[in-house]
Amino acid sequence: MTLAQTRRRPIDPAPTNVADVLDASGPRVGDDMTVEVALFLMASARVGYLLLCDQDDHCTGSVTRAQLASVRDNPAYTDRIRVRDVLEQGRGPCAPALSR
Repeated sequence: MTLAQTRRRPIDPAPTNVADVLDASGPRVGDDMTVEVALFLMASARVGYLLLCDQDDHCTGSVTRAQLASVRDNPAYTDRIRVRDVLEQGRGPCAPALSR
């Protein structure tokens, strides 16, 4: 058995943008996905958020499971609502979902 040396890395103060907050290798999906499919994907992948991308694979935002669940539980919900519609309801593009 060999011993491994570990080094302490300084903790980065506050992140400055969404790329610093969210794991870039996290689940990236198209923003045209329906809320139901997105919730199913999040449950299957056991993640709390999804990064949303447009047709050109540019980040358009992020949504949390709680946001999607609140949309689904709304009496006005239909199975045709897309996750991009959730973004348009008051959150700017690429706003960090983890801060909410």
